[in-house]
Amino acid sequence: MYVIVIGGGKVGFALSQSLLSAGHEVLCIERDAHRCAVIAEDLGSAVTRGDGCEVAVLEEAGTARADAFIAVTGDDEDNLIACQVAKHRFRVPRTIARINNPKNRDIFLVLGVDATVNSTETIMAHLAQEMPIHPLIPILSLKGTGRDLVDVQITAESTVVGMRVGELKLPGQSSIALVIDRSRNVRPAMPDLVLEEEDEVIAVARPEDEEALRELLAGPG
Repeated sequence: MYVIVIGGGKVGFALSQSLLSAGHEVLCIERDAHRCAVIAEDLGSAVTRGDGCEVAVLEEAGTARADAFIAVTGDDEDNLIACQVAKHRFRVPRTIARINNPKNRDIFLVLGVDATVNSTETIMAHLAQEMPIHPLIPILSLKGTGRDLVDVQITAESTVVGMRVGELKLPGQSSIALVIDRSRNVRPAMPDLVLEEEDEVIAVARPEDEEALRELLAGPG
């Protein structure tokens, strides 16, 4: 699958790393020259400098053959414009945008963006996670896949503390995408990454597997 990521900040960089580790073809487009150079030290040719809102930049990036287009800059307007160009000019089948103001969600959806991810709502979900009734937080329903993007925090009761990601026996067709440690560092879920208490795990799972995934990562109860 060919995925274009607009924005090379912490989110875009970690997302690009994770997608590459999963075997996908990825191109991260970053406007800032210095940030682009820093990312290139890790991603190499999988990053290019440019404005993801410009048709010429997206054309050169081969957006017409992209399977998914993800805009995660810190500017809602830029994310919307980039997704609009990808969807309507290059006919990308799947567009996802980060939104910083939850009031903008309806506008994005009305204008054809397939899915949105909102940092404010995610923070509220994390607060809800402190209550025992909500130990697993759905972040995003992955349209057409039958799977959800979910957030689970590893507790002291979990048997996975001290285990490597590659050692986990995940339920069904679940997979781990990212791990956020207690210092809020975002890391791709490489097989040799050791899980620790209070790590947040961002995973992909079918709804019927989510309870088993919660029990594995968060422990019983």
